[in-house]
Amino acid sequence: MGKFIRVVSERASVVASERLWLEDAALQQLAITSQLPGMRRAVGLPDLHPGRGYPVGAAFFSVGRLYPALCGGDIGCGVSLWQTDLAISKVKLDKIDKQIGNLDAPPDGDEMARLHALDPALDAELAALALRLAQAGLDASGMRSLGTIGLGNHFVELQAVVQVDEPALFEGAGLEGRQLQLVVHSGSRGLGGIVLRAHVDAHGHAGLDEGTPEAQAYLLRHDAALDYARLNRKLVALRVRQRLRCEARRVLDVHHNLISADTIAGEAGWLHRKGANPADQGPVLLPGSRDDHSYLIRPLPVADSVSLQSLAHGAGRKWARGDCKERLARKATPAQMSRTSFGGRVICADRALIYEEAPQAYKDAGSVLDSMEGAGLVRVMAKSRPVLTYKTRGECC
Repeated sequence: MGKFIRVVSERASVVASERLWLEDAALQQLAITSQLPGMRRAVGLPDLHPGRGYPVGAAFFSVGRLYPALCGGDIGCGVSLWQTDLAISKVKLDKIDKQIGNLDAPPDGDEMARLHALDPALDAELAALALRLAQAGLDASGMRSLGTIGLGNHFVELQAVVQVDEPALFEGAGLEGRQLQLVVHSGSRGLGGIVLRAHVDAHGHAGLDEGTPEAQAYLLRHDAALDYARLNRKLVALRVRQRLRCEARRVLDVHHNLISADTIAGEAGWLHRKGANPADQGPVLLPGSRDDHSYLIRPLPVADSVSLQSLAHGAGRKWARGDCKERLARKATPAQMSRTSFGGRVICADRALIYEEAPQAYKDAGSVLDSMEGAGLVRVMAKSRPVLTYKTRGECC
């Protein structure tokens, strides 16, 4: 484990091999954040990269004080994995591309009726979310965005398993290697941003003392945004399921951005994840870029202080968004960028976004995985390749 844990400062460390490249700016942000009042520890994961003031791909543990800005605006951003009954051997890209259609706009009345018929529990879940939003003082009109992905690094992807390392656990989780899996990566859409802006406008970035009315009010809104994000991912998956006329069963659903009460090294406090998978909720997915493998991994038991019960949530950016088009536009057209080395397809009609989310802009997911394996944090259950990745059909969200 020692070679894979780098000490950044007295309270900060990062899970990374000596060979793994990390930006100095990200390490600086990690060290600075670890000095916030009440902060006990900050841990960067191998996908660590700079964010807006705070690093992404990290977890933070504080006592007596919580920091909404560390969680960020996309509260509840995360990934759900669904097992479909679509045979990989029968995949025809043109057909599924056409069937999926346009997911940019929210479902209209007719589509919602079909989704309700598909999942009878949906009506109760929508009513419960509306009540949760009202109790938190949030405008329920934001529910109009439910069932949409958003832009940035969010996506819907159909994947094919290429390797199963732990067959018993893989099958025990309800997974089938010969059938497509559906991955939904999205969050609370604009709702989380509204919650964060209201907090920052009132309190800045100073954080909140636990137990105060202000902290309790924030946590109420935060938890409502988590519910929103989870139901949003479910609605997106149901839309894809209905359009592809297939069965789909949810295998996992986890948040990457959240604040939760937790106990680390025997001390009660607040765990902040900013772009980090949980290591205490069973297997999770480590998605690669749209031209890279993804890995289903299971956490291994280690001291909770090593990684703050957190794991990498993806490959991690290595290029800033604003640099991508300039670096790549002369090398490949958008049409060329929409095809992968695996023979897969990328649906992205936003000419800026297709470069911003290019595989070259991300680290190799295998290198991120190697650091976690070397630190004794995870074991691989299976490896998958992307078949079709949906980003957007249009030039805007």
